[in-house]
Amino acid sequence: MQQQDELIGATLGNYRILSALGQGGMARVYKAYQENLDREVAIKVLPPWYASDRSFVERFKLEARLIARLTHPNIVTIHDTSEQNGHLYIVMQYIEGGTLKQRFDSLLAEGRVMNTEEVVRIFSQIADALTYAHENGIIHRDIKPVNVLMDHANRPILSDFGIAKALASSHLQLTHPGAGVGTPEYMSPEQCQSGQVDGRADIYALGVMLFEAQTGYTPFRGDSYPALAHSHIYQAPPRPASLNPTINPAIERIILKALMKHPQQRFQKANEMAEALKQVLNMRTAAPGPGYMATPVMPDFYGLPLSNPGYSPPTPPTPPTPAQGRQVVLYQCIRCQAPNKPQMRFCTRCGLSLNQCRNCGEPNAVGNRFCTKCGQPLVI
Repeated sequence: MQQQDELIGATLGNYRILSALGQGGMARVYKAYQENLDREVAIKVLPPWYASDRSFVERFKLEARLIARLTHPNIVTIHDTSEQNGHLYIVMQYIEGGTLKQRFDSLLAEGRVMNTEEVVRIFSQIADALTYAHENGIIHRDIKPVNVLMDHANRPILSDFGIAKALASSHLQLTHPGAGVGTPEYMSPEQCQSGQVDGRADIYALGVMLFEAQTGYTPFRGDSYPALAHSHIYQAPPRPASLNPTINPAIERIILKALMKHPQQRFQKANEMAEALKQVLNMRTAAPGPGYMATPVMPDFYGLPLSNPGYSPPTPPTPPTPAQGRQVVLYQCIRCQAPNKPQMRFCTRCGLSLNQCRNCGEPNAVGNRFCTKCGQPLVI
């Protein structure tokens, strides 16, 4: 027999709890009715152990006040926050169109992924919302599909701003299951390493979501936090085209740039990512005139510029396979396709640096997985 939720039918402040909307790792969300304003709202209620930490309560309320100042069509409106009978809660705009996660799941059940037009429309709006938040000094830290609400007009609305930042300064995140900052599948390498976090961590998470929107899967999967963290920190993501051969090449480049291991190699501002996404449709709809030459949106992921409309980006070098007998694995140059031995640093035909470290610039042998100078993983 399922246990009855004690909050359903109860009243928190001016809000009467009607029904449960969802359960997350650190909070439960309810639909409620605000009688004095005759409107439905959503209430996120945190577990009682948060209310027992007074420093957390004060920081949480401070963050809620900061978020309440954000006014953007793609950011959920905060109405109120308070504490009652050990329940710390935040009241926000009620949006009944579901979540982006539900949209992903419904497409996956049909064996489909989001088309280019929908991807550009939804993700450019999310990036615009992040730009606005970052410019106002707010970093989300937990961007994921379940935190993107969809209204009836299919407009994405970001929720859960502020909660992750309040958690980041609380010792409770270390002592209670599910209270950590971020969700492992969407966490940036610097979050996995408990490093300094800025808006580029949100851009990385948005890249993970974009990968998922175009392939049906997150780039890294594992059954434990350590396994996922190791992948985010050390492993190159698979090429989206390997999972979805019909993906728009420009969107694939955007994804791979957002998923770079080092923050300085990603989009530096969310609006740069938004603009790159919008340009995807412009490239498709622009009518070529006499002497038309395509204008590149951004360089190819492997460092080669786009050229003309007939250009197709080169495939990456084939990863090494176990040698059989004395067979030597050869690596193709991404510029001229010439085969090179694993110990070569520069192409024997065209002179291109075959495996240059994107962190320190050191030319490495093409067979190396880690830089010989700084030790960072290499993109090969």
